Amino acid sequence: MRGRFISIEGGEAVGKSTQIRLLAQRLRDRGLSVTITREPGGTDSAEAIRSLLLEGGADRWNARSEALLFAAARADHVARLIRPAVEAGGWVISDRFLDSSRAYQGVAGGLGDEAILSLHRFGSEGFLPDCTLLLELPADEAARRAVLRDGADSDRIGGRDADYHAKVVAAFRSFAEAEPERFRLIDASGTSDAVHARIVAALQPLMA
Repeated sequence: MRGRFISIEGGEAVGKSTQIRLLAQRLRDRGLSVTITREPGGTDSAEAIRSLLLEGGADRWNARSEALLFAAARADHVARLIRPAVEAGGWVISDRFLDSSRAYQGVAGGLGDEAILSLHRFGSEGFLPDCTLLLELPADEAARRAVLRDGADSDRIGGRDADYHAKVVAAFRSFAEAEPERFRLIDASGTSDAVHARIVAALQPLMA
């Protein structure tokens, strides 16, 4: 039986990592095989690209270079990790996937959505999650959490200005509204247990 591929998306500091851990444990408690991964990254080659993307100065890459690097990392990630695990019957949970490239490089970076989707069709054969959980927080709460999490040590993408990140958040919402069959909107405010309960409720059709 084919497994499931779940991506978890959202702006900065919405609590993705915590919710991924909680969801993975819930699924494992049900006897399922679960792989946790991330983008960029997940395989040796993609992790090497991750270092290139997230380290260095703000002007190290332009939006086009970033989009190409993300697409290359994702192609390897899908071919070597995600697709084989899902086809073997496992569940894969990824911290970010295609929609982050659409939001960060496509919309906020000014490349346009179609450019990112074209790269994905070529590099990853258009492979998409069975469900994308979009975690949402008010901007002031997300900013407060980001400061608590990172201090002055944000990576070169996370450290971009508030206007850039506002565009990212708006882009995610627009994707969710355009693809309601794939996306589930999750209120990320409140305790981690409360958010986890919302995620489990949203995934019930896939978990049945």
